Amino acid sequence: MKKIILAVIAAAIVIIGGVVWAMNGLRTAPQTSSSSSQMSKSSTSGSGSGTGSSQKTLIVYYSRTGNTKAVAQLIQNQVGGDLFQIGTKVPRPKNYRAEVNQNEQEQNDHTLPALKSKVPNFASYDRVFIGSPTWNMALPQAVVTFLDSYNFSNKTVIPFNTNGGYGVGSVFTQIRSGAKNADRVLQGFSVEGGQETNGILLAIKGNRRVQVNKEVNSWLSKIGQNRK
Repeated sequence: MKKIILAVIAAAIVIIGGVVWAMNGLRTAPQTSSSSSQMSKSSTSGSGSGTGSSQKTLIVYYSRTGNTKAVAQLIQNQVGGDLFQIGTKVPRPKNYRAEVNQNEQEQNDHTLPALKSKVPNFASYDRVFIGSPTWNMALPQAVVTFLDSYNFSNKTVIPFNTNGGYGVGSVFTQIRSGAKNADRVLQGFSVEGGQETNGILLAIKGNRRVQVNKEVNSWLSKIGQNRK
């Protein structure tokens, strides 16, 4: 009789143990799945560090005839970010020769024309592209004003340029020296735009824009900045 009772008790223990193990297994399975999901999200949110979406990007440009603006837009298409056009409080001369004379005088006198607007929350940007045409083989003074107006501490600065066929001049050198306290200034991009003296204004359009877009993409890839 005792043997029968012991056998029944042993069977009951085995059954109860199996039920408890099964219940524990049901409770722990969702926890394992949830943990894997959190790791995947964490891995995704951390990707792209340095040149990816974790950076806040500003693309600043100064443009008279639209060519530097066109390059700025092509850069934005590749890396995302916010566009900001530099403009002066006092409108610039529409006549080309008058603009040339005024700019040359400003450069000679080191005049800094007042700008009509400021970049909101400039300090929040990590990466700043700065685009300018070549005027009199140098920066337009409005761009010099922009550089003089901000502290580029903890920022990566990336210059780009359009010109009428005579090259970048001192534009990149001035941006490098003018971007005060920048962490680094990367290799710039320069491309031929319009030739206002010959009546060619917006040149970076149509097939030319397609070609420049390829050049921009190659440049961004070379300097490691071609990810949104």
